[in-house]
Amino acid sequence: MIAILLCAGFATRMYPLTRDFPKPLLKVAGRPVLDYLMEQLLECPYLEGVYIVTNARFFNHFCLWKESWDLHIRRKGIEIRVYNNGVRYDHSRLGALRDLAFVLDQFASLKPAVVAAGDNIFCFSLSPIWQRFIFGNVNYVIALFETDKDRLRRTGIVELGPDDRVIRFYEKPNEPPSFWISPAIYFLQRTALMWVKEYLLYSSMHDAPGYFLEYLVGKEPVYAVRVKGRVLDIGSIDSYRNADRMLSVEPFRLSE
Repeated sequence: MIAILLCAGFATRMYPLTRDFPKPLLKVAGRPVLDYLMEQLLECPYLEGVYIVTNARFFNHFCLWKESWDLHIRRKGIEIRVYNNGVRYDHSRLGALRDLAFVLDQFASLKPAVVAAGDNIFCFSLSPIWQRFIFGNVNYVIALFETDKDRLRRTGIVELGPDDRVIRFYEKPNEPPSFWISPAIYFLQRTALMWVKEYLLYSSMHDAPGYFLEYLVGKEPVYAVRVKGRVLDIGSIDSYRNADRMLSVEPFRLSE
């Protein structure tokens, strides 16, 4: 089992903060955003490696960040690598899904993977979902109940059927069809990852990983795990400052 973290965006909406510095490494309550996710992943059993994809402009930033984790991760027998997709400017960015394909091409064979955006702080434990994933043979996404209409429009939405199977997945819909949001962290089996290249052949929607989930639910079963908690999405300067203020006042705590 591996984790693939998508960190190759240029975060132009957050200029000037991110003009020369990657959004996932901005500090929230004194720690890089990505540190919160790393800490959660390292609690998951049977994790073999963490693979981060970034762009040429920020590659050195992530290499320096990696050094702070190297010793701790090596003690656990986990591999960590940072991949440079070679892109230097936002206008030529690959998009999250082509970045995912770029990482998958680095492996001789595919393994089940947690695929996550590197700019979210997930305030709930990943371990129970991971346990279902590694001991099963289906794909999982997370479902969080949300009533704020604006927030529903800015994220992935799942429509659930019997046994919480995902009937439809909608990426940032104008008219959200349900109150269940699905943040950008997906637990994908090897067979699901094999669909990524085919998806890229037929779709021009490459920027958000949720577009692939829209496609995947028509190809093989995807189930939602309903969790309590919240996601801090670092998508704007305001949301970044709110997350920093929130976690500075209330220490990071996981909801089960």
